[in-house]
Amino acid sequence: MGEEILFCNLPTGRVKVHELRAKSKAELLNQLKDLKAELSLLRVAKVTRGAPNKLSKIFWGNPNWLICFDLGFLICTERLRLSVAQVLKVISQKQKAALREAYKKKKLLPLDLRPKKTRAIRRRLTKHQASLKTECEKTQKMYFPMRKYAINM
Repeated sequence: MGEEILFCNLPTGRVKVHELRAKSKAELLNQLKDLKAELSLLRVAKVTRGAPNKLSKIFWGNPNWLICFDLGFLICTERLRLSVAQVLKVISQKQKAALREAYKKKKLLPLDLRPKKTRAIRRRLTKHQASLKTECEKTQKMYFPMRKYAINM
């Protein structure tokens, strides 16, 4: 067996989220498609124990080491799955931001755009509702106001 070292030379590399935020939705969807295709290729390569041309994408590590097949596969698939998750997260965040902008001036918001809070806080009366008084309370307050006392010294 030769001692040639094979590296993980993924074309995608590590995905930087700040770069993803600058891209349009179409570009993000294209990148997502590419990442998923790459991931499926790696999965096939693991099952078939890798053809020589695919091994170069599966092995990863220091040039002084020869890393085992499964470990190299694991590192690359983890990185790819993380990248897929990051792209999906950015897409959903952009969609939610666009929805927030669209519903900014509306009276009612969809449930997923409302503040989460707790169930008890959401059920609580608003400040305006809590400050309202009944007719009976208003008349009592009018006829029996708070007494004011003045003390002469």
